[in-house]
Amino acid sequence: MEGTIFSIIPALVMLVLVLLTRKILLSLGTGIIIGALFIHNFHVLPAIQEIFHVFIIIFYADGSIQIGNILLLLFLVLLGIMTAFLQASGGSRAFGEWMMKRVKTRTGAQLMTVVLGFIIFIDDYFNSLAVGQIARPLTDRHKVSRAKLAYLIDSTSSPVTVLSPISSWGAYIIGILAGLFATNQVTDIKPLEAFIKMIPYNLYAILALILVFIVIYMKFSIGPMYKHERKALEKDELLSSHRMPPGDLSKTFTAHAGGKSYQLFIPILVLLVITIISMYATGLQASSNNASIFEVFANTDVNLSLFLGGISSVFVALVFYVRLPRPRASLSKIVKEGTQTMIPAIVILLLAWMIGSIIGTLETGEYLAKLVMQANINPAFLPFIFFLIASIMSLSTGTSWGTFGIMLPIAVDVLIITDISLLLPTLGAVLAGAVFGDHCTPISDTTILSSTGAGVHHIDHVVTQLPYAFIAATAAGTGYLFIGLTGWTLIGLLVSVVTLFLIVFTHQLLFKKEAIS
Repeated sequence: MEGTIFSIIPALVMLVLVLLTRKILLSLGTGIIIGALFIHNFHVLPAIQEIFHVFIIIFYADGSIQIGNILLLLFLVLLGIMTAFLQASGGSRAFGEWMMKRVKTRTGAQLMTVVLGFIIFIDDYFNSLAVGQIARPLTDRHKVSRAKLAYLIDSTSSPVTVLSPISSWGAYIIGILAGLFATNQVTDIKPLEAFIKMIPYNLYAILALILVFIVIYMKFSIGPMYKHERKALEKDELLSSHRMPPGDLSKTFTAHAGGKSYQLFIPILVLLVITIISMYATGLQASSNNASIFEVFANTDVNLSLFLGGISSVFVALVFYVRLPRPRASLSKIVKEGTQTMIPAIVILLLAWMIGSIIGTLETGEYLAKLVMQANINPAFLPFIFFLIASIMSLSTGTSWGTFGIMLPIAVDVLIITDISLLLPTLGAVLAGAVFGDHCTPISDTTILSSTGAGVHHIDHVVTQLPYAFIAATAAGTGYLFIGLTGWTLIGLLVSVVTLFLIVFTHQLLFKKEAIS
């Protein structure tokens, strides 16, 4: 069933179950089992072996230990331990009180979260986790629901990094373009120049960022998000249940009365500085002599950098804690509780990697790509078609980077044959579709880590973000149709922005609800 229409079924079943049951582990597990059965034509024993195999290769594959995966999991553990120290030391509480004196409104608290997302543009993983740790004490005190916080984090992390040439995403994309242009003898434009010129065509990323500000300033809370925000404001219920989500230890430790705001700020600053320095150092080590900044970031080891930043920040937080007079919690309890709170996130991430591997074996992405290659389509519709296919592929596979790697080469091949003038719009549409699908799928690394950073149940984040993602995607799709049919880039961008506002205003008129202040 590999490479056929049946290869879509496991991902489709998983997504439907997520929406119907809101049980993420059940949905991921079902998708893995169905996928394994499809791979082995419903023979049970080989399917069980396949499931065991895709778990093992997370840690050991091709005769070597998968250091990168292990380091990322260890970083999550370190993040949990650091969070425990910040909570037990009173640093989180003190920082919240300090910020409350300066940021006095819910709008200001949400805006600060978004500004942090723009500032920490270097990598989506780091963005998702660091912004949550900094913003959560403030948004909690202003009764911003954790689901809203997760949305703000997720809808700035990937869009910002995919629009920035100096980021792990930008460097990766520029590297792909360099290889494609060399192979196809595209000499009239350089990879960096192409990336920058593609930015106006990355409509979904641009619109997602605009929509974030609309959500904040117009208090545009819709669907499940409205319910979460109502509960947060009226009942002080920031979460949908009393079950502790990953990354949240607010009810586990009693904050130390002598805590200071710098006990939160400095460990996170250390995390930021050490991670960025490590990213540059590892990238420089893996690059050629006289490498450009883009080549350096294309070769950086993100997971090792996160681990080094994490262990450094934990050490600083430990030093601050042991210097407190009469610490209330033992070090062993802090390490234990910090580790335990990250176990749910780690389990979800492991299952996401497993189903990603299953879907890769089923060649779901290749099947979708083959449909594009075989279809006889009017070139004017190619930006829209590639946006749609990249969205479905990213949604199914849970990986933006994998979608870039599959769809960008196909887009270049198709456009060189059909209409080279639409090359950059179509490549921009691929990037946009990959980010849109990434925002919708529960198996995306960034989506999982945004939930963890915000301290919210993962399924709550997935369900509440979907309406906003589809609004931005609908407006983006309109823009791609206009660009393809007319060739007018800036007017196409303007049309998509106008469409976005029309959707928002129409919703506000048709579904009048009391605004959440």
